Parts: sequence; C-alpha cells; structure tokens
Amino acid sequence: MGRGRQKAKHTKVARELKYFSPNTDYNALERELTGSQHDEYTDEASKWAEYADDDDSYVTGDEQRA
Repeated sequence: MGRGRQKAKHTKVARELKYFSPNTDYNALERELTGSQHDEYTDEASKWAEYADDDDSYVTGDEQRA
C-alpha cells in the first residue's frame, strides 16, 4: 500500500521535466562555444611553443645505440 501516492509524485515530476523549457541565453551559449575555450587552449599552447624546437633534437638512450 502507498505505492499509488509515490507513483503519482514520480509521474508529476516526470511530466514537469518533460514539458519544462527554460529561457535560453543564446548570447552566453555563443560565447561559450566560440570564444573562451579556444582562447584558453591558445594561451596554454603558446607557453610551450618555445620547447617545440627542442623536441626534434631529443634522443633517447635506445636511439643512440642504433
């Protein structure tokens, strides 16, 4: 017993979630998709760009023997 009330609450919550449509801030979405992530990656990559030339001259111990 008592299952009917619990099921009714779950049905009510499911219905609210199904038909709920919040207001979308398209400007914030555009900023998120276009600008911020790319800029962070570019900044991080530029920090390590000076080491990119050193990678070609790096030789491990195994390669020296060959």
